[in-house]
Amino acid sequence: MNERERLLKRVQMYSFAIVDAALFLDTHPNDASGLAYYKKYKNLYKEAVEEFESKYGPLTILSDRNDTCWQWVNDPWPWEEQTEEVR
Repeated sequence: MNERERLLKRVQMYSFAIVDAALFLDTHPNDASGLAYYKKYKNLYKEAVEEFESKYGPLTILSDRNDTCWQWVNDPWPWEEQTEEVR
C-alpha cells in the first residue's frame, strides 16, 4: 500500500467512526463519552483530510480551493488507484 492509499484509508476509517458515533448519539444525545468519541474522530478526520488534500488534491468538489482554474479533474479521483507510472 502506498502513502496515498494509506492516507485515503485513514480518511475512510475516521469517516466511518464519525457516522457510527453520530448514529449512537441520535439515540443517546447526552452521553458524554459518546460525544467525546465523536469530537475526537471528527478532529482526526479533519487532520487526515487536510493531509491528504495537501499532498494529493481535493477529495470532494467542495474542497477544491483554487479560484483561478478548475483543478478537480487534474488528479486521479480519490477512489481511483494510482499506479507509479501515472505520477
